[in-house]
Amino acid sequence: MSPVAARVRTFAGLVKLSHSVFALPFALLSLLSATAGAPPVRLLVLVVLAVVAARTAAMAYNRLADRHLDARNPRTAGREIPSGRVSPAAAAALTAGAGGVFLWACWLLSPLCFWLGLPTLAWLLGYSHAKRFSSWCHLWLGVALGISPLAAWLAADGEFGPRLWAPFGLGLAVAAWVGGFDVLYACQDIGFDRQQGLHSIPARFGPRRAMEISRLLHSFAAVGFAGFGWLVPLGPAYAAGLGLAVVLLVWQHRLLRPDDLSRIQMAFFTANGLLAMLLFVAGCLDLYWLAPLR
Repeated sequence: MSPVAARVRTFAGLVKLSHSVFALPFALLSLLSATAGAPPVRLLVLVVLAVVAARTAAMAYNRLADRHLDARNPRTAGREIPSGRVSPAAAAALTAGAGGVFLWACWLLSPLCFWLGLPTLAWLLGYSHAKRFSSWCHLWLGVALGISPLAAWLAADGEFGPRLWAPFGLGLAVAAWVGGFDVLYACQDIGFDRQQGLHSIPARFGPRRAMEISRLLHSFAAVGFAGFGWLVPLGPAYAAGLGLAVVLLVWQHRLLRPDDLSRIQMAFFTANGLLAMLLFVAGCLDLYWLAPLR
């Protein structure tokens, strides 16, 4: 591997580029639904650019803000900044650059998107500090990702109107879904969080109660996903995809027990990545294949 390719790979690992699968499919599903499956190419490119740039800025800043905590946690000590593969200055530069690209993309979409982009970016960066003062930091992260479907639809409409109820419902569903699986992921660090005075639902309530809260959030998410399909409206393909998505939600909870988190990666990334892609593909089937037949 060339030095340039290795460097790109290192920075992709820093911002967990593969985790774009959690937010981007829902932003695209919302955009496609808002435009009846035919978004202008410029709009599509700018929305994708804004979503990727926003999460890149947020992840780079998160790694920068947490670098000292990551160095003390055996689970995260090998991350790019604590291990010395990425300098804090480079992470700060990436945060600033990606944040600038996000705001630039918002400005190209519309002045309204730009002015809304400023508090949105502040919220995304603020998540990195939430666990220092609130056990409900998981919902802060959920809202950070849940903004994307609402923002994508707003970019298509260019104004606030009654059609925004559909992406608002999808945004709430995404927020609950992300918050739910982030609670499960945080169960790995209960001892460390308590030792360092950090806040999380697992650290506050213990793993058993945390898993119950996660199940409640995922139940709400399933209702929100269904509501989006009803409000757009989407058809039988999305309904079938939603049924499979519920199976994936149940499966990820069956993979974990309060005393056994050995399959956390499968529950966290595999199940949830599949869920996001499944709902996106199911929605596209309705928009591009079944809708013209109705």
